[in-house]
Amino acid sequence: MENSTQESHLRSDNAVTYESPYPLYAMALSSTPAVTHLNHQRIALGSFIEDYANRVHIISFDPESLTLTTHPSLSFDHPYPPTKLMFQPHRKSPFSSSSDLLASSGDYLRLWEVGHSSIELISILDNSKTSEFSAPLTSFDWNDVEPNRIGTSSIDTTCTIWDIEKGVVETQLIAHDKEVYDIAWGEARVFGSVSADGSVRIFDLRDKEHSTIIYESPQPDTPLLRLAWNKQDLRYMATTLMDSNKVVILDIRSPTMPVAELDRHGASVNAIAWAPQSYKHICSAGDDTHALIWELPTVAGPNGIGPLSMYSASSEINQLQWSATQPDWIAIAFSNKMQLLKV
Repeated sequence: MENSTQESHLRSDNAVTYESPYPLYAMALSSTPAVTHLNHQRIALGSFIEDYANRVHIISFDPESLTLTTHPSLSFDHPYPPTKLMFQPHRKSPFSSSSDLLASSGDYLRLWEVGHSSIELISILDNSKTSEFSAPLTSFDWNDVEPNRIGTSSIDTTCTIWDIEKGVVETQLIAHDKEVYDIAWGEARVFGSVSADGSVRIFDLRDKEHSTIIYESPQPDTPLLRLAWNKQDLRYMATTLMDSNKVVILDIRSPTMPVAELDRHGASVNAIAWAPQSYKHICSAGDDTHALIWELPTVAGPNGIGPLSMYSASSEINQLQWSATQPDWIAIAFSNKMQLLKV
């Protein structure tokens, strides 16, 4: 295996950069160390090519030597650009403990088993009623309390909850009036979603007939694109609006009125991620090439909230992940590059 790996060269003490042969969009950081090296973290990167043929690369990061290692045997073809990639949460998995499980969304939800030197497609989960057409999946989220459960969002206005161990649909909900762009779990049976209809809604699987609208866009029918639920304090969520430089922070106890609006980006916000180890920190990234880290105050001052720190990329940042296993590191994707930033 040694002769089939390549190490990237470090650009600086606080940033490690990987350059892909393709434009990048989807990105996932493993929630457990790599099987072969306990201090290494796996990173999955999906290409963004406007064609059927796309690729997913899996690389590993060593935070001690600050090196990225590519694994050609863990690179695989993917139909269409994956809209999201995610490794299994750090809990007991129904699958083999000697390997990672990776999920991807696009035309279908796919599950891949990532071994030491090989990738195996273990299931394609398709809930379409006809064989001719499947509504594309915009996103999904893996339930970290019950990791046999994944929720997907689709342009057909639905959210589908899968039992991936059994390979069956647990339930499918018509969640919104228009396309659903993102989904996020809060608790074992509670999830939120955002849509082109401009609303954030919360669903409880114990009461499938009802949902709660937590927030609606100030301008009617302005789509909401991203949703992130604060796992350190489940009272708080964050969402982003289409073509907006704002990150809207919501308290689910006080529906309709945001508790804060983070508006210091110079262009549209594309990605958000709560800190895995702190309830009051969040990172955002956007078309202004900046990744901003924010600390939410107990009470916002009269001049609003300014960022705690700022990182600059060489082009628009499309994707952002905050490492749960290495919380000192944030990963961003822009153009054909993935960069790890020391925070």
